[in-house]
Amino acid sequence: MRALHLTTLLPGPSALQVTTQPDPIPSKNEYLISIRASAANFFDLLQIRGKYQHQPKLPWIAGSEFSGVVISAPSGGKYPVGTKVFGAAQGAFATKVCAREETLLPVPEGWGFKEAAGLFVTAPTSYAALVTRAQLKKGETVLVHAGAGGVGLAAIQIAKAYGARVIASAGSEEKRGICKEFGADEVVDYRENEWVKVVMKLTGGKGVDVVYDPVGMVNQSLSCTAWNGRILVVGFAGGKIEEVKANRVLLKNVSVVGIHWGMYAKNEPEMVPITWKGIFDLIKQGKFRGTVFSGQYTGLKEMARALEDLETRKTWGKVVVDVPEEEEKARL
Repeated sequence: MRALHLTTLLPGPSALQVTTQPDPIPSKNEYLISIRASAANFFDLLQIRGKYQHQPKLPWIAGSEFSGVVISAPSGGKYPVGTKVFGAAQGAFATKVCAREETLLPVPEGWGFKEAAGLFVTAPTSYAALVTRAQLKKGETVLVHAGAGGVGLAAIQIAKAYGARVIASAGSEEKRGICKEFGADEVVDYRENEWVKVVMKLTGGKGVDVVYDPVGMVNQSLSCTAWNGRILVVGFAGGKIEEVKANRVLLKNVSVVGIHWGMYAKNEPEMVPITWKGIFDLIKQGKFRGTVFSGQYTGLKEMARALEDLETRKTWGKVVVDVPEEEEKARL
């Protein structure tokens, strides 16, 4: 097979090289998947540099999020050979990968491989954050930071599906336009010093009921959060982990709520199928669509450029690389 195989840690994505590697051999409870699309994530950038909390032992194949076709299945498995699936497993920047059943789901009806490859991380993170953790109610106002990112666009759609008003923040006119395309009612420029005042004006001085924060903007957001508001700590894409003064949380009766979707399978496994049922229901109702960036990346050789574009914030939504079936036969 073809793969982005690491024998040493790398300074950055430009050092990634496509090589020929032996086909992976699935264990008795694993599926073998022929990959048709692979998604790029910020944690991939950390992992190839050795800075991620989950580091495989060298040598290893990069990537974790994919879609493709089952080419071998374990005895009694629910996905027969030929099933189109998406999921996550170490080694997704390749033409083949092994994966356990609990890390796979069927590609939604009417969806392509590219759209499905970007679904496994963003959609459940945003759904669990807004629906499970924040207990979002119809008529509430949600502020979605980094609204044009992968989790941001998912959050906008889910909040709208639940009857909320959405204010999205983004740092460029293009990205604010993308937020509007995906359903945001209002947009603000978080790079402007007065953005908090803009949010307060948009809410008639009340503030927002829920803040969805994958960046690290809790302290600023407390200034435009309503009484009984909930601030969702989704991530730290801004690069800094904040310290929050507890008296500010107390004064507005605010809840600061963490969301770590990746740990639900271990700590609350019963919530995983409930969450995915909610997402698939929204898809069937036409209330949730793919959030794939419009740029074209074809072939594993393009993953380096895709990751560079992601790192330099030239993209929006989910960055996904097509992996043509013919690549399996290619040789450098």
